[in-house]
Amino acid sequence: MTSSLHILILGHGEMGHAMEYLLKDRHTFAIWEQFPQRNYPYTMLEQSAPLADIVLFCLPVNPHREVTQRIAPLLKRNGSCVSIAKGLDESGKTAAQIFAENLPAHQPYALLYGPMISEEIRAGRYAFAQLGCHDLAAFHAIQGCFNHTRLYIEHTFDIAGISWPVILKNVYAMAFGMADELQLGDNVRGYLATAVLQELNQITQVMGGQADSSYHLAGLGDLITTATSESSHHHELGRKLAREETDGISGEGPHTLKMIKQHRLLNTENYRLFQLIGEIVQNPRNVRSKFDDYFKQAFQHPPQN
Repeated sequence: MTSSLHILILGHGEMGHAMEYLLKDRHTFAIWEQFPQRNYPYTMLEQSAPLADIVLFCLPVNPHREVTQRIAPLLKRNGSCVSIAKGLDESGKTAAQIFAENLPAHQPYALLYGPMISEEIRAGRYAFAQLGCHDLAAFHAIQGCFNHTRLYIEHTFDIAGISWPVILKNVYAMAFGMADELQLGDNVRGYLATAVLQELNQITQVMGGQADSSYHLAGLGDLITTATSESSHHHELGRKLAREETDGISGEGPHTLKMIKQHRLLNTENYRLFQLIGEIVQNPRNVRSKFDDYFKQAFQHPPQN
């Protein structure tokens, strides 16, 4: 049985509450909130960071750099920083890249990605994730924190390989919402699943991930969860775009499209579906016709021998 650890939870939104639910009965924990508005005994970073065995970043990726720089001098030598953020910051960097650039070389860090809907966690349902980190001792400590819960964690060294699928799936999930709103049918949903996986696999390898990265929990698992759930924010964004609505089109998916274009992280012309989604987000008009054109182009060239 894992002994009680000191856990610092950064951020008290949906996932902050989910982590609190999972850990409160077995570990000593404190919660820091960047913008506290409720009557809750939030901690100060300077007070809790030096005590923390594990720091859980339940924050969007944009504040990661500032917060990491604040706590880096305060952390225990073997204290682990763990992020669940699935996005790019304004410089186009992933949470893993931010940790690598701003933590001391000896400081362990990890990424926790997979099918982890916060509402289901707090309802006592199962959740699953890959934990990407280079330090196996840190992995065992983090996994041990959740041994008594229904969050099941497996290890991978492939940090780039889990970072990019979970970021890009927010983009691709919008296509599923568009198709459902347009009532394109189950056949199209099946096609989208294969087309997305193919592009995810290609992009992830370009970004430094292993060839099979997209077929695991942080890839296919998280894609299905986000792309097919009616409660998914990005699925709903896709529905809005198919209705040619432009208000409220915000989130990690649209932001990822913007950052990839702004920082030229990808040659998007190589990825037809990704490019289609970007065009629709920019100009949500005649969405059905754009899908028609996409399917025709996707199948106009016969397979090469």
